Amino acid sequence: MKHIAILGCTGSIGCSTLQIIRQNPDLFKVKCLIAGNNTNLLLQQAQEFLPDIVAIDNSNNIEMLKQHLPSSCKLFVGSHEVLLALQQNYDLVISAVVGIAGLLPTITAIKAGNNIALANKESLVCGGDLINQLAKKHNVSILPIDSEHNALWQIINSCGIEAIDSIVLTASGGPFLNFTGDIKTITVADALKHPKWQMGAKISIDSATMMNKGLEVIEAYYLFAGITSDQIKVLIHPQSIVHGLVNYRDGSSFAMLSEPDMKISIGSALNFPHRLTNHNKLCLKQIAKLEFFDVDLNKFPAFKLCQQALQNKGSSLITLNASNEVAVEAFLQQKIAFWQIPAIIEETLNRANFSSPSCFEEIININQLAKNIAQQLIANI
Repeated sequence: MKHIAILGCTGSIGCSTLQIIRQNPDLFKVKCLIAGNNTNLLLQQAQEFLPDIVAIDNSNNIEMLKQHLPSSCKLFVGSHEVLLALQQNYDLVISAVVGIAGLLPTITAIKAGNNIALANKESLVCGGDLINQLAKKHNVSILPIDSEHNALWQIINSCGIEAIDSIVLTASGGPFLNFTGDIKTITVADALKHPKWQMGAKISIDSATMMNKGLEVIEAYYLFAGITSDQIKVLIHPQSIVHGLVNYRDGSSFAMLSEPDMKISIGSALNFPHRLTNHNKLCLKQIAKLEFFDVDLNKFPAFKLCQQALQNKGSSLITLNASNEVAVEAFLQQKIAFWQIPAIIEETLNRANFSSPSCFEEIININQLAKNIAQQLIANI
């Protein structure tokens, strides 16, 4: 029986994780549920799974939680108490918060000696070296949940990393892979229509700009020690059946194939080194064809910005992520157009001139300074 804490329990990854736990009550016990502000769903989850700790970062409905929360659940409220909840001991912490907001909670869980099932790619994007050092110090394993990284992780665990020539992340191409119209006409609703995955608003927009795949390249660089940035490739694969591919120097290649179902990758991390039963199985006979294309850097300039930031590393990665968070939020609020998202990011990178961070506090400071630049650029539009 594994004791599980879920950071971001009301989001897409959190809900999928709970679905797996619901189907395997003999293998997993939810000990801690942590949400951002979705009080109603958090309460429903707490009433079903009866964790020891229920924590919420920001809510205007605390009295309702206090009134209806099961008596066996201890309530933690506010960002400080969220961190206290993560200082407890768990077999695995699911880190599924979107954005830089997941950095401090993930760090806190690592310092407590908890293994991490990571879906919060921004933590590694902004603090990859420091997080890896911290995980090594506390003997903590970081298990990737994102389908592409999980696929590569499974292959590398089986076949080794020593003789790798390259690793390949696949990308669906998002809603605008075959778009030929005027980019200035793209609406928020258009950008949210992902063809394969059901995700939150922020990551859906990141997928539409291909920023998400660029961030995943950076994440892969820090996840797989010994792999250089030049060895990490990306192919557009609209069918989303091949999630990751590892090419070895002897000419052999290993791919991980599955239906586009996040529960498969979540389950492999939850129950590692054993495998769960998932009834959503792949049938190759029903797949007409598998297609692969190079990324069009002219069509997806945000992806190119990620590649450049990875070459520069340091504060460039923090600035990249911070300005993207600001630009995406502005687009969702219809303050800027879709095509202006990468333009804001690029100009922020041009204007920022920060030293590389030597501690997590400096990451948070650089993140805020970069956000200030991006917000000022948007205000001047």
